[in-house]
Amino acid sequence: MLPEATRYLKATVSLFSPNVFLNASKLSAHGAPSSLQTRRNLRVSHCFAARVPPQKKPREKVEIPGLEMVTYGDRMHYVPGLAKPVYPPWEMSFKDPRYYRSPPAQEMALYKDKPCYVFNQRTSILEGVRQAAWLTKTHVRPGLLPHLVSLAAKPENQLPDQDEHVQNAIKHSRFWDTTEPRPRKEKYSNTLLLNLLHLCATLQPTHPAVGRRILAENYSLAATWKRGEDLFQIRGRNGLLHCSMDPLPRICGEQEVLETSDQVLESFYPVSPTIDLQQVSVYKEEMNCTGFRGEYPYPHAHTLYFLETSDPNCQLRPEQFRAKMIMFTFGNALARAHKLYGTQPQSLLERPITVQAVGTNGRIFQFLVFQLNTTDLSGDDGIKNQAWLDEDVELYDFAKVRPFIKRKEVKVPAGLAGYKPETFSKFLALYLHGAA
Repeated sequence: MLPEATRYLKATVSLFSPNVFLNASKLSAHGAPSSLQTRRNLRVSHCFAARVPPQKKPREKVEIPGLEMVTYGDRMHYVPGLAKPVYPPWEMSFKDPRYYRSPPAQEMALYKDKPCYVFNQRTSILEGVRQAAWLTKTHVRPGLLPHLVSLAAKPENQLPDQDEHVQNAIKHSRFWDTTEPRPRKEKYSNTLLLNLLHLCATLQPTHPAVGRRILAENYSLAATWKRGEDLFQIRGRNGLLHCSMDPLPRICGEQEVLETSDQVLESFYPVSPTIDLQQVSVYKEEMNCTGFRGEYPYPHAHTLYFLETSDPNCQLRPEQFRAKMIMFTFGNALARAHKLYGTQPQSLLERPITVQAVGTNGRIFQFLVFQLNTTDLSGDDGIKNQAWLDEDVELYDFAKVRPFIKRKEVKVPAGLAGYKPETFSKFLALYLHGAA
């Protein structure tokens, strides 16, 4: 009976699992595998369970001076026993950008021994707002100025059924503008920002100055300045820019600007101020560009709008996100100042340049107002720039497609919950600044 049972088991195993080999000679009398049989993991493929072959060590090439190696290059085919020929790199008679090889940095025309520290849209500086304030020689104050926020409190500056329209804009971005069960953050945050801008633009009949603005996207910025002995630059594309034909009015008077000379910048010693900045040796020293040509009819930057991205390569934490807002707001103001007053450092600008910024992830907003008072940024003393930052302002608490139920109790109902109208009032106040 034992040979017949063995043949039956072999046929059964080969039928259902042809990759498994069962040694029938190691079966006990009752047909069960013995303890000596090696158990195999049948839940994974053999390509995952196999060992990785060791890497072969490359053979060392021995070059003997005065001895020429015999190769099979003249024979035009492989010959065992002869060395492999080494050919010089082939140079094409025409330029092909696909096979372009840049020369070494030391051979480039713009190479300089002194490095330059570059801040771009993906830079995540360690110290956040404190480091950005030191780099731009700025005194940062929490909250927005009361006379600026009060612009949205006036009845003539408000929308009819304002709260209802804003809540519909939130619902449109979170619920109605997608066929997916849950929209992605980069989608609903961008939709919400455009909806809020559209609502603010409906005030153009009562505020004609709103029609003297335009939105610009994907423009490149470049600004250069010196801080101590180091050279810094801001480059790259930032968010959506609201341009205007008319500049924003100054936030503070001349007396308050002069009082900034007594303020001391916050230090973060022993961390270096240049930490996390890109260090380059090939650059232009006088690189200042607003991103637009000289005859552009909307030369003044009004408000920059930033969105938190979900790209894992440039995902910023809230502190670094606010630092990015300060740096690019300062860069737009500095590039405009260099165009108006020249690149020579000036301790006090005749007319300070004001630029605003709004950052959001679709629920939490960051508001910033920056005033450039000086372009003399080399030392820590003297007049300083000013910034007002209102951080982590929530527009609403929850926007759930389905209710959140815990222990048979509805913790958060479906739909929009916790709407806060004062957040949109700040958004509207920054939008109407300079037009109301």
